[in-house]
Amino acid sequence: MICARKLSKRFGDKRVLERLDLEVPRGGFVLVTGPNGSGKTTLLRLCAGLFAPTGGELEVDVPRGAIGFLAHEPLVYRELTALENLDLYGRLYRLPERRERAGAMLERFGLWRVRNERAGTFSRGMLQRLALCRTFLHDPDLLLLDEPFDGLDVEGADLLQMELAQRTGVTALVATHDPEALAGRVSARLALA
Repeated sequence: MICARKLSKRFGDKRVLERLDLEVPRGGFVLVTGPNGSGKTTLLRLCAGLFAPTGGELEVDVPRGAIGFLAHEPLVYRELTALENLDLYGRLYRLPERRERAGAMLERFGLWRVRNERAGTFSRGMLQRLALCRTFLHDPDLLLLDEPFDGLDVEGADLLQMELAQRTGVTALVATHDPEALAGRVSARLALA
C-alpha cells in the first residue's frame, strides 16, 4: 500500500529524511520510532500528501479520502461542539448516516456526555479523543497516526487499543515514542535516526 524508494525530504539546507526505503503491505502495521527531529512526523505528512518529497519516489496506493490522519494537533474546530465537528467532517467525507456514525464514535471514545460542549473547553486528553473520533469516522483503509497515545489517560489508551484491534485488515503507519503500547499489533518496525 505504501512504497518509498530513496525517499528524501529537505527543508532548505536541513535534511529530515535521506534516501529512505519503506514497504508497507496492505493490512500491515508499521511502527515508526526515533528521537525528536528524526523525521517521523515528516514521513507521515509525506504519506498523507501534505508534503511533497524533495527526492526519491513515494507511492501511496489509496485515495486521499480513504486516509485517516492523526497529527500532533487535534485538527478540530474549537468553536464547534464535539458533535458539530464530527458532523462537519462527515459532510466533507460525504458519509451516509453521518450523524449516527458521529454519535457512535463519540460514545465509543467516552465523549457522548460532552457532545454539545465546545471543543475549546476540552482538556488535552478529551481533544485527543475527539481527534481520534475524527480520524476513524470514515472507516479509512490507511491510518497515519502521529503519537496517538499523547494526552490520553489509561482509559483513553485502552479505548484506542480496542479501536485498533477491531480494525483488522486496515493498513497503519504509527509514529510513537512508546512502542510497547502497540507491541502486539506491529508487523514491522522502522527506526529513524
